[in-house]
Amino acid sequence: MNNDGRPDPDALLEKVQRNEAQAARGKLKIFFGACPGVGKTYAMLSAARVLREQGRDVVVGIVETHGRSETARLLEGLNYLPPKRVNYQGRELAEFDLDAALARKPALILVDELAHSNVAGSRHPKRWQDVEELLAAGIDVYTTVNVQHLESLNDIIGGITGVLVRETLPDRVFEQADEVTLVDLPADELLQRMKEGKIYLPQQAERAIRSFFRKGNLIALRELALRRTADRVDAQMREYRADQSISQVWQAKERLMVCVGPGDDSSRLVRSAARLAASLHADWLAVYVETPKLLRLSEARRDKVFRTLRLAQELGAETTSLPGSELVPTLLTYAQERNVSKLVVGKSSRSMLARLIRPSPADQLTSQVDMDVYIVGHHPEQSAHEALSSAPELTLKAPPREKRAGYAWAAAACATTTLAAAGLVNIFDLANVIMLYLLLVVLISIRFGRGPGIFASLLSVGAFDFFFVDPRQSLTVADTQYLFTFALMLVVALVISNLTASLHYQARIARYRERRAESLFEAGKVLSSALTAGQIIKDGSVRLAGVFQSQVAILLPDSHDKIRQPVEGDHGDNLLTELDLGIAQWAYDHREPAGLGTHTLPASPVLYQPLRAPMCIRGVLAIRPSDPRLIFQPEQQRLLETFAAQIALALERVHYVEVAQGALVNMEAERLRNSLLSAISHDLRTPLTGLLGLSAALVGRSGNRMDEELAEAIHAQALRINALVINLLDMARLQAGGVTLNKHWQPIEEVIGSSLRSYKESLAGHRVETRLPGNLPLVAFDAMMIERVLDNLLDNAVKYTPDGTLIMVQASTHEDELEVSVSDEGPGLPAGMEESIFEKFTRGERESSRPGVGLGLAICRAIIQAHGGRIWAENRHEGGAVFRFTLPLGTPPEFNEEETEGS
Repeated sequence: MNNDGRPDPDALLEKVQRNEAQAARGKLKIFFGACPGVGKTYAMLSAARVLREQGRDVVVGIVETHGRSETARLLEGLNYLPPKRVNYQGRELAEFDLDAALARKPALILVDELAHSNVAGSRHPKRWQDVEELLAAGIDVYTTVNVQHLESLNDIIGGITGVLVRETLPDRVFEQADEVTLVDLPADELLQRMKEGKIYLPQQAERAIRSFFRKGNLIALRELALRRTADRVDAQMREYRADQSISQVWQAKERLMVCVGPGDDSSRLVRSAARLAASLHADWLAVYVETPKLLRLSEARRDKVFRTLRLAQELGAETTSLPGSELVPTLLTYAQERNVSKLVVGKSSRSMLARLIRPSPADQLTSQVDMDVYIVGHHPEQSAHEALSSAPELTLKAPPREKRAGYAWAAAACATTTLAAAGLVNIFDLANVIMLYLLLVVLISIRFGRGPGIFASLLSVGAFDFFFVDPRQSLTVADTQYLFTFALMLVVALVISNLTASLHYQARIARYRERRAESLFEAGKVLSSALTAGQIIKDGSVRLAGVFQSQVAILLPDSHDKIRQPVEGDHGDNLLTELDLGIAQWAYDHREPAGLGTHTLPASPVLYQPLRAPMCIRGVLAIRPSDPRLIFQPEQQRLLETFAAQIALALERVHYVEVAQGALVNMEAERLRNSLLSAISHDLRTPLTGLLGLSAALVGRSGNRMDEELAEAIHAQALRINALVINLLDMARLQAGGVTLNKHWQPIEEVIGSSLRSYKESLAGHRVETRLPGNLPLVAFDAMMIERVLDNLLDNAVKYTPDGTLIMVQASTHEDELEVSVSDEGPGLPAGMEESIFEKFTRGERESSRPGVGLGLAICRAIIQAHGGRIWAENRHEGGAVFRFTLPLGTPPEFNEEETEGS
């Protein structure tokens, strides 16, 4: 709402667009339970049977009865979609057939076990993704879910039951459901059903009661299911209040940020943050700060971080990876930039003494920020690990060749510095000699980093003591004051080494950002100057291939929105040839990424990224990286999305430039054509009038039969040319807006009858029928113009249909308009020309041998549009074509009896 109480136009537009999207999308109903056996599938099938009895088209996609006879009986009489048989590890498994369901397109389909994992190689790894595709196709879905399958509750339920559930689904799927029905059953009744063998076989039931189905577990799961359902109801109430503008004052929306690290408990930290964000109805961010220390993580630990960020993204977070020399300052800076109101961090597991010596990130945050900080405890079995990982696991493999060379260079440089100092010690004081060693430490740290720098610091102190402090060539010290000198020298060297290495790291990050900004700038400059789609494809492919060390292909759609194979010459040497056009078409149609690293056919080695432009999807970017980490790190993902957006904008710009150029050419051609038509038609009218008169005078005047036939032929051709000239004149007047309609309230039957009488001779070889209801209302129209329309439509029907076929003229009313149609039993319209047939000088491919210049239907459209109606053509299922036009009904004037009698 605005301050003056009026609705916000932007909010109203967003609401309308959201409602339109929801109207085209199928409805999802989830039957939600605390655990297996509460009756979710039974309730789903019962509800489906009621709808089927009401006449709804209900199909069973896949339902797992688990041998329960009560549930199996409810399947009787329902239409069942045959399962797809899939071979997996030597066994044949029955899986849900998504393609068959989309082809069948029922009003409602039942898909049991929403969190189920599909067999490897399926289009989607998870069944909930199949359901999302069904919903996008406009199909309603009934499904079932247990509370332990919700991703945000996975760790909590694992702690309660001792069983970690592998099959989960994002909470957003549950939140976006149109309806959730809680299927509840008390723990005692569920255990009784278990003992009676109604859920599992007796042997399985006995084991289940001793493990997962303990009464305490069931009570806890039931409480979680009830709370989760209540939270959803609360969210629906808030959404309703916002839509109805019930509340006038709303608090500013919270924004939460969770700090992710490589610790073993990071996934639990992310799930806790997701639950907190859901309870606060807040946006949330998941941030990983890559400090120099964390750069030394093993590949396995770095992959774990990226998996955690991916989990956060699936749970609804915005993820990012930040480079920084210090963890806490980097976090605080980013939190201030994003207006974060709450921080979520993991609790430190180090001792109090260790935290006093070196405070943990949680301690530093609580002491330095003025925002709310939530500290999440660790699982007892994982208490030795920190979510923010103050002591991350370092790689234990041998250092790379470059680092080994750094240590060698440090030793060699220390020896060289010692030789140089030996020649200077008789000239300069020892304090100046120490400066040489400090300079050595700085240079080694700049060139080779922290490790060789520390090594150089230790060697420098040892060399200085051994060669320059009495007694020389011995590590013993005669004067104790040198002990302080050594300690101070070592501390200074280590500090310089650390600072230099940090500056070196920051410089490297700055160079990386500079290269990234430069690549974006160069790509933007090149793409903005491209004049053709081929040039955009070639330049964009070259840039992407270099930045991401990948093979690239940019796929464009044809006129029927089908992705076509790329042209090899457009991509230079970087063309990706191993393409799956089916996956590319899916990404284009669904406006979502597919293939490598996504939820759709992740086994593919290629990532298919849709090219989203402001107006529509312009194509698909296919990229096959040499190393997947080059595109799946958060900052690299954003860079790839930016590149894709630039390419899409460039393609859209070129498209609209071509459209504008075509429009200008067409406008100029139309202007010249209209001028030519007007000039020719007027110049022809005068001599043609004389020709008509002379030819009419000759007919019947000659006694010679041959002369009489020639006179009649001349007169017939003159009449034909006159009809063409009249069409040209009418078209020119209509285009110039020089026609004034003489509208009167009159019955359409009279005009139809007049047109049929005027074409009586031409229609003699055809069967003509009229279907005109007796209660047709009066309509305001220009009788001469509408008769002209009917004449042209009847002329078309006569010319393009065989003799003896039926021509039907019908009229009827539909809501606020009168519809008139002329149908025939001829060959019909050429495919794809239903609209273009009304353009000037356009004739179908079957018309080449027929007389005419293709103006009749164009004149019909101009006349009907001048009346405020519509005209269109279509092929009939039984053969032939039908032309329809409408006229607005309006409200006719009232006539009293006196006026009628007087008239």
